[in-house]
Order: sequence, then structure tokens, then C-alpha cells
Amino acid sequence: MHHLFYLMGKSASGKDSLYHILSERLPLLPVVLYTTRPQRAHEQDGRDYHFIGQTELAAMRASGELIEERTYHTVAGDWTYCTAKGSVPLAQGDCLGIGTPESFEQLRGYLGTDTVIPLYIEVEDGLRLQRALDRERAQEKPNYAELCRRFLTDTEDFSEEKLARAGIVRRFQNLELEACAAELTAFIKSNSAQTET
Repeated sequence: MHHLFYLMGKSASGKDSLYHILSERLPLLPVVLYTTRPQRAHEQDGRDYHFIGQTELAAMRASGELIEERTYHTVAGDWTYCTAKGSVPLAQGDCLGIGTPESFEQLRGYLGTDTVIPLYIEVEDGLRLQRALDRERAQEKPNYAELCRRFLTDTEDFSEEKLARAGIVRRFQNLELEACAAELTAFIKSNSAQTET
């Protein structure tokens, strides 16, 4: 049986960097989410996300194409993230995705408890805030208000109660990117016959 290994963590916990490292090291198929939020300077459409508008989102919703979706009320307006049924190629092999405890629960409900394996990334809040500031400064038009909103919202979205409800127990500390990537790589290999060498 193929698995969806699902990265989760608060903003600026290093999920995107770890996703790219794991994608290079392991034969995992990408799960590319759809989003209505604006594309960041370093992002590539179809690789990081499928960037869509409200009309396309409404059509996907109406056709029953979505497994899960969630909308965040940001300082720049409502941003929706969603996973389409065709985005998870489990028939072809093990997959790698990124999301939240909420999307993790919905995917597990749709794909099965044994299919979706959580990879929860933790970083101390002060370090996370510094990383977020550094990332925002690199943008052509930094949006510090949204950074603050997201940082505070993470407290609720990733509360201990929500993690417990989702059955997320194991945590991977991202104090140093390479060490965390090595730990995740070993964990995925031990949980996937496909990735064993």
C-alpha cells in the first residue's frame, strides 16, 4: 500500500525547505495544492502550488473535485487552500504533501487512516518569528501585518488539542535543517517499502 507522507508545522517552521529536500532525496510523488493566495517571488506555478482564482475554485468545488479546502481571512483578503482528488497520485507510488492538522484529518477521512502518515515539524516560537521576518523582508512588497496575523493564528490552528484530536504524536524538531531532513528521511524509509534501498 502506498502512503501520503504529510508535512505539517506552524508558519516558518521550514516545511517548504524540508519538502524540497525530501523530494530530491526520496522517490516521493508531489501533492501540489491549489490556492487563491498571491504567488510569492520565489514560487513557481505548478511546482509550489497551482495558483487559481475564485472562478476556478468555484468550478472545482461544484464538480466535486476537492478532497478538502480551508479559507483564511487575511489582511489582504480571503485565501483558500485546497487538495483536488487528482492531486494525490497514490496509484503511482508514495506521495509527499504539506498542510495543517485540519487538512490532515480530512485527507485521512478520505484516503484512510493507514494511508496518510503525519510528519509534524516543530520550531521554538522566537526562532520561527525570526525566520518569518527574514523571509518577508526578501519579498518585493513585504506584508508584515499578514506575517503577524499568521503567526498568531498558528497558535489556534496547531493547538495541542487539535494535534491530539488528529492523532499527531511524533514531532520532528527543526533546529538545524540538515539534521531534521536526515531524521525525516530515515523515518520515511522505515515506513515505506518503496523507498528502502
